[in-house]
Amino acid sequence: MPKMKTKSSAKKRFKVLANGSVKRSQAFKRHILTKKTTKNKRQLRGTVMVHSSDVASVKSMMPYA
Repeated sequence: MPKMKTKSSAKKRFKVLANGSVKRSQAFKRHILTKKTTKNKRQLRGTVMVHSSDVASVKSMMPYA
């Protein structure tokens, strides 16, 4: 059997941690920032964990992570 391929989009967006949880970056921080409040932009900084209901689908896109 051939090897399974990792989805390139998932590879760029997610990082699987050692404990099995998946890390992602926040959305809505790329453009049209003038109408967003400073508080809103500040809270969009950094990374968060993928919701538990979505972890299985992310891991299926990244079979070797």
